[in-house]
Amino acid sequence: MEKVTTKRMALYSGRTHPALAQEVAADLDVALGHPNLTEFSNGEVRPQFGESIRGNDVFIMQSHYGCDGRSINDSIMEQLIMIDAAYRASAKRITAVCPFYGYARQDRKAEGREPITARLVADLFKAAGAKRMVSIDLHSGQIQGFFDGPVDHLTAMPVLEDYVRQHADNPVIVSPDAGRIKVAERMAQHLNDKGADLAFIYKRRPKGTANVAQAKEVIGEVAGRLCIVTDDMIDTGGTITAAADLLLARGATEVWAMASHGVLSGPATDRLKNSKISRIVLTNTLPLPPEKQIDKIEVLSIAPLIADALNAVFDDTSVSEIFGGENQ
Repeated sequence: MEKVTTKRMALYSGRTHPALAQEVAADLDVALGHPNLTEFSNGEVRPQFGESIRGNDVFIMQSHYGCDGRSINDSIMEQLIMIDAAYRASAKRITAVCPFYGYARQDRKAEGREPITARLVADLFKAAGAKRMVSIDLHSGQIQGFFDGPVDHLTAMPVLEDYVRQHADNPVIVSPDAGRIKVAERMAQHLNDKGADLAFIYKRRPKGTANVAQAKEVIGEVAGRLCIVTDDMIDTGGTITAAADLLLARGATEVWAMASHGVLSGPATDRLKNSKISRIVLTNTLPLPPEKQIDKIEVLSIAPLIADALNAVFDDTSVSEIFGGENQ
């Protein structure tokens, strides 16, 4: 007996950033599924998918972020529980889509007696039943090796580069620290037609501190130029504002900030609002609550890139070709 089965895609979202999932679903021309998430009085979460997903290729999307009274840990746990529900509902393949991957900065031991939590999170997704992971601009590429299965590492760089191409001439692409130089260099090369150059900032973090960064010196010619500082995330805003002050002190005419993930925690909004940065460009991998929406911030949609990647995963075609092989 022979039977040809039909592949079916199912896309679900947790409660952290459903607006992004709706955009992705619209680009894919699929209906966003109903996870029917309910919460018990003690905070326990229970999903119950509103339709059969037996044999489906299931994508469960959640950015790891704290909002609406829930913490980043709540968002991770919610996604894990949804993955477990899909596994027990006989989904054929489950892909964890994490536009922003939580705990990515804890990817190594910087000091004694510290965890490597990025690895722990990857192990949890594997244990829950995820066979594949999709994420955007991980804090470090080595996190791909933490997950026991294929990882599609996307990058928001094409979206950010298009913005620069439309709004800037003769910019200097600035890496805020040594670890981001390769990405900044690639961006400057892609924007060579706009006269882009490269610079980077020597930065240090005092030992034993967190969320404290000291910008020491600029390497590169920035005097009389528009400087665009590019990073994977803006968290408390300390790194980016210190970099802007140093660049302006070295003769830059204007400073923009660009990042894939606008975490904007703690004092970030006030710091950015009061800083000398004239424009802050983010993507919508994370929600931007009304209280964090300041005039300087512009948000670009990453949904078309995610949709293209999910479509490639579903069709078993190359994801890296979408980015010309430069998404690693």
